[in-house]
Amino acid sequence: MANKDLNPAASNNKAEGFAAALQTLVLGGGCFWCTEAVFVRVRGVLDVESGYANGDAQRFPTPSYEQVCSGSTGYNEVVKLVYDPAVVSTRALLEVFFAVHDPTTPNRQGNDVGTQYRSGVYFTTPEQQAEALAVVSLLEASGQLHAPVVTEVLPLRHYSAAEAYHQDYFEQHPNQGYCAMVV
Repeated sequence: MANKDLNPAASNNKAEGFAAALQTLVLGGGCFWCTEAVFVRVRGVLDVESGYANGDAQRFPTPSYEQVCSGSTGYNEVVKLVYDPAVVSTRALLEVFFAVHDPTTPNRQGNDVGTQYRSGVYFTTPEQQAEALAVVSLLEASGQLHAPVVTEVLPLRHYSAAEAYHQDYFEQHPNQGYCAMVV
């Protein structure tokens, strides 16, 4: 689901063959509708897709929303970001991520409760891992949080896109009750 505020320079770079420089980072910060609504507005993020990550791929190779919501699959509701690091850094994305959710609540974000709502950074490069660990360390050292950070920082093991009706959900349903109150 393409970034709505994509700047022309980034778009042209992608079209001119610079796509190899793009990176993917997967983030779990509670409801994917809420997280997606934030990142589609970040300059340099070229695509945001709601999905499920790091669950039991052997038993659930393509999990459904209902299966993930049951809490029995091990999957986390996530957003997969494809971004241009020449426009937005991994550090900047992580700073946004930690500002828009509570990284201190295990298996919950607000009223959303269950392992599928855990805080997680699922990296695809060693550099992303290092950045995530550095940001977590800075957050904990800052004393700004009321509890320890419980965000898991793990390699992306398995990702499955969420059903089509979850993609761009807030953009398509801004007045839906959950979106109006939470997003």
